[in-house]
Amino acid sequence: MSGAAMAGGEPVLSVRGLVKHFAVKRGVIISRAVGQVRAVDDVSFDIARGETLALVGESGCGKSTTGRLILKLIEPTGGSVRFKGQEIAGLSHDAMRQMRRHLQIIFQDPYASLNPRMTVGAILAEPMQVHEIGTAPEREERVRELLEVVGLSPEHARRYPHQFSGGQRQRIGIARALAVNPDLIVCDEPVSALDVSIQAQVVNLLQNLQKRFGLSYLFIAHDLAVVKHISDRVAVMYLGKLVETADKRTLYAAPLHPYTQALLSAIPRPDPGAQRQRIILAGDVPSAMNPPPGCRFHTRCPHKQPRCQQEEPLLREAAPGHRVACHFFETLPRPADVAIRPADLAGKFALRLSAFESAVSNRGASA
Repeated sequence: MSGAAMAGGEPVLSVRGLVKHFAVKRGVIISRAVGQVRAVDDVSFDIARGETLALVGESGCGKSTTGRLILKLIEPTGGSVRFKGQEIAGLSHDAMRQMRRHLQIIFQDPYASLNPRMTVGAILAEPMQVHEIGTAPEREERVRELLEVVGLSPEHARRYPHQFSGGQRQRIGIARALAVNPDLIVCDEPVSALDVSIQAQVVNLLQNLQKRFGLSYLFIAHDLAVVKHISDRVAVMYLGKLVETADKRTLYAAPLHPYTQALLSAIPRPDPGAQRQRIILAGDVPSAMNPPPGCRFHTRCPHKQPRCQQEEPLLREAAPGHRVACHFFETLPRPADVAIRPADLAGKFALRLSAFESAVSNRGASA
């Protein structure tokens, strides 16, 4: 069951069979295609209004590519992307430009995503100018409001990006995404480039903004502790395919796919005396240019069987809202100490969670 179905309404975003293959070419004078990198291969999910879907997996699994395909920053090879019921995969450049008022992105690197030659005020006003929102005085007032919303001072509008810390820059990136009142924001690892002490400030800011404006998030990340804190549902991706999707409580308490179990076993726990079994996967991630036949995870799976090497598993429903792409998930042994309880992650965030309130009350404080 999709998040939209559980929420009882039409999804804000509906992705079906999304595919992206990048051609690999060789030759200087006469280049020819010698293969394809199958970055995203048949990915489907829904996001409901006000919901956060986290997309997790190892580096190179296709998470960020999926986010960019949804925004049509990259042209898809195939599949369907529908926003509020409207197909956007085939929209023209001008039509997509208008659509982007409702679809925004927060980039991973807060240092590279802001134009160093523009003031913060100009950076925040530019999206409104592009979409012809308001007059110049109205945009100036909106810039002040946006800075206050993300915990910065209106006086910061006159500064340049190099005059801010990483956490403050990411707040500016969030304010820019909010400038045109979007419905859906793709958060492409928005805290991975920040210090650990700053991550909770940004995560809590995103949650407060979601409640205030009814935003939907596609939250791309690899830090499963952060994902547990912010997400409603989680989709686990491996080598371009989804291998497990569930609401966060179910996934963290009872992971069914061997890859998900291995990811959760890697989360550090705050109790140094706690004994646990770390699941170490054999080998390296196969090349997306030449993925293995059958189940793409079988080259590293500790429970592989002959069928796994021959037949690709479907994403099957294990329980309402819980889907797994594994032939044998019903009979696989489940490590007793892999399940993650809320208390296991509380310690990691205990020193961070009050940071947002202090940052908002002291808007000029360094992040």
